[in-house]
Amino acid sequence: MNDDLTPILEKIESVDAIILGSPIYMGTATGEMRSFMERLVFPYVVYDGNYSSLFKRKIPTGFIYTMNATESQMEERGYVQSFELAEMMLVRAFGKVESLYVTDTYQFDDYSKYVASAFDPEKKAATRKKVFPQDCEKACNMGMRFVKDN
Repeated sequence: MNDDLTPILEKIESVDAIILGSPIYMGTATGEMRSFMERLVFPYVVYDGNYSSLFKRKIPTGFIYTMNATESQMEERGYVQSFELAEMMLVRAFGKVESLYVTDTYQFDDYSKYVASAFDPEKKAATRKKVFPQDCEKACNMGMRFVKDN
């Protein structure tokens, strides 16, 4: 396929690391992210006995998942299994993967505009104020580890 994404995919041949991110809708990454991952990974997949990769070297890959669900809800609902399938393909193509789960995110600026009575807006705002900076630091640290390791 030759389209506007082709030059970006070609640049991936020379990158030192890849970090992807997606909100989680209905228990998995968005359809757009899944479509992108198909374009990203399939050119390197070999169907041999070793499940080899045509990517010429090993690079770290990261995936940052953001979701409204709490960590316990994420686990109870089986989200992790969905994430692991995507991560398995990244490992197969590029060599290793690290994931960051950003849970209990702040979904709306004004909860009163939505039917969202399952949430306590004050608690959501307090969680965002406390946890969001920590999640940003974790994402930054992931990137710094990737640079340091290469």
